[in-house]
Amino acid sequence: EWAASNNSVPIVSTKITGMVDNVVLEKLHAGETLSDGDKRNFQLLQDRLEEICARAFDLNVGIFVDAEESWLQNPIDDLVLEMMVKYNKERVTVFNTYQMYNVNKLEHLKRDHQKCIESGVLFGAKLVRGAYMDKERQRAATLGYPSPIHKTKAETDDAFNHGITYCIQNHASVVTCCASHNATSNLLQVQLMNDQKMAPNDSHAIFCQLFGMSDNITFNLAKAGFNAAKYVVYGPIKDVIPYLTRRTEENTSVTGEMSRELELLHNEMKRRAIS
Repeated sequence: EWAASNNSVPIVSTKITGMVDNVVLEKLHAGETLSDGDKRNFQLLQDRLEEICARAFDLNVGIFVDAEESWLQNPIDDLVLEMMVKYNKERVTVFNTYQMYNVNKLEHLKRDHQKCIESGVLFGAKLVRGAYMDKERQRAATLGYPSPIHKTKAETDDAFNHGITYCIQNHASVVTCCASHNATSNLLQVQLMNDQKMAPNDSHAIFCQLFGMSDNITFNLAKAGFNAAKYVVYGPIKDVIPYLTRRTEENTSVTGEMSRELELLHNEMKRRAIS
């Protein structure tokens, strides 16, 4: 409701893991049988997500549903797709988040888009590179299964850029958010929009960076008239700090942009004579 009363906040985010115990999601992902208590908790999750999406639709506010670790993700994807079918008929209210460092995620992105087409609804996709790379690889090594993460940064970059390309080339039925601190990927979306004769402020293309990171990208996009936004994290400090730490690590290890950003900050400090 606060977002609905503030024109500068068209979309809010929600985390499924903030509404249900991870154990329930992990069991569902693995195809295990739920206990009666697990079933009740999962039903509560479904009811809560339904309430959030219905209210967002009524207030014309978008919902980004965050992605989680790969071993929790399948039931989240199923729930979000169900919400898309219900609430993305007239416009995109519900967005799923696709972590493109996952080797199967480009395929999943296209699959979900096709399911939305078959259901006669619009597809909402927020593309990120991914936030749990080290954790994913460590778990795979510990439990002895193949890592679900691309082996190299170049492979992740390629998957992300292919995802952006696919979404923009299908923009009639897709609303996409390029949620990246990588200058090349943001420029790619700009170039693709130009190729598709999309206006900078076309509602089917969004750019997003974390508040406090990559201001050089966000501000230049906004100045050029694109739908550029800052992702403002909210919640208890004990949860927010680890979240921001993971994003900082992602910005360093996955996008390769941190050194460029530090250089810009240093130059600005010198300009203000405060270094």
